[in-house]
Amino acid sequence: MTHVAQPVRIGVIGGGLTGLAAAHRVGELSRERRLSVEVTLLEAGPRLGGLVGTVEQAGYLIDTGADSFITNKPGALELCRRLGLDHRLQATEPRYRGALVLRRGRPRPVPEGFQLLSPTALGPVLASPVLSPWGKLRLACEYFVPARRDETDESLASFVRRRFGREVLDRLVQPLVAGIYTSDPERLSLAATLPRFLDMERQYGSLLRAAWRTSASSNSHVAEDRTSSGARYGLFAGLQGGMQELVDALVRRVREWTTILQPAEVAAVIPRRTAPASLEYCLKLRAGSDVVVDAVLIALPTAKAAAVLETCDTALAAALRGIEYASSVIVVSGHALAEIEHPLNAFGLVIPHSERRRIIAVSFSSRKFPNRAPAGRVLLRTFVGGALQPELCELSDADLRQLVRDELRDTLGVGGVPDFMDVFRYPHSMPQYYVGHLQRVADIERLAAQHPHLALAGNAYRGVGVPDAIHSGECAAERILSESTSATIPVEG
Repeated sequence: MTHVAQPVRIGVIGGGLTGLAAAHRVGELSRERRLSVEVTLLEAGPRLGGLVGTVEQAGYLIDTGADSFITNKPGALELCRRLGLDHRLQATEPRYRGALVLRRGRPRPVPEGFQLLSPTALGPVLASPVLSPWGKLRLACEYFVPARRDETDESLASFVRRRFGREVLDRLVQPLVAGIYTSDPERLSLAATLPRFLDMERQYGSLLRAAWRTSASSNSHVAEDRTSSGARYGLFAGLQGGMQELVDALVRRVREWTTILQPAEVAAVIPRRTAPASLEYCLKLRAGSDVVVDAVLIALPTAKAAAVLETCDTALAAALRGIEYASSVIVVSGHALAEIEHPLNAFGLVIPHSERRRIIAVSFSSRKFPNRAPAGRVLLRTFVGGALQPELCELSDADLRQLVRDELRDTLGVGGVPDFMDVFRYPHSMPQYYVGHLQRVADIERLAAQHPHLALAGNAYRGVGVPDAIHSGECAAERILSESTSATIPVEG
């Protein structure tokens, strides 16, 4: 008599980008390996994709969350190709590449080659009006600043002050980093966010020295880089129909092998023994029948992951709650170019906290991707709140619209009546990689590893961007599929 193995039942909690990527990877691998797998994805909300989405309005194409992804991390680019989206990938507009930073109320170009924390060449920085003569001198002295010997976690602000001085931190680094992490640089962990700069200091003793030493090597590989995976798109790429295209393609593919339950809010994950060596998980829903699985992958923000795991492991739940989140608001608006004084000759404007404005940054979306606005119009996405101004997220929609109109007028000379202004709120959506973050993640991994066939994934662990979220979900899926019969699964990030 032939024995037919029962399919492995895998539950994915969370239908954001990480959860979708995880369910997709489970299906890919199970087909490649000819494994019998039943996948159930549970999403509490009304839509799939989480913070990623695209809407159309009055001829504008509006990404409501991320509008692009970095190409030097392969996760998003490779997934797009596996989904057959190669022909839909869109490079950013070369004419406008670069960013502006507000200085004394006026937009100024970020010095060419300045990469988040450090310049790759001194000339553009020394010629820039963003820094004072003293600030430029202090930056140039970085070459002689000794490397730090202490191995303890250091904040990003401390690192930049120590190596380049306060001006570089306040006028360049803080606003550029806020555009990614919406965080307080005094609390942000350098090792958890931008470890390459820490490695440069350790290897070369100076970031300027590292830039000079590596420039020759980089130039020798220019021809090779031009043919590499992401080079044809530049550092960032998007999709012609907006980031919703990625979500839609994922959902279509995932439905081939996945049962999607929606809305289905999981209240608790309960492990239970079915035999001395066998374990299954009961996913208790707030409404509807419980779902029983052999393995579970939790792709939720850490506070929600903690809530569903509280009954299972109070220590793990407490560790997950140790990762803090910040809120933000995006106000999207359409304008006539003729009513804007500034030429908008960049991808966007970042605002130093020291300028005492009420916005974090403005993305010139239709400069990045020309198909985002009708002819003669421009699409702007203005970011408000974050860790440094959380109280602004509590304003009403009407007050936020007025705030943004005032700020756009004062910083970019935006006049007239906008074609529209839409408010998108993201409460507690951005994980904060504060000092000690890597140890917090290690503690979570250790505690999660005590639970067989349970995995955690998301942007709270080892990267906040779109490629990071995808990579986290895929790695967790690979591990849980390979080990769901015998081994434990740590956090993947």
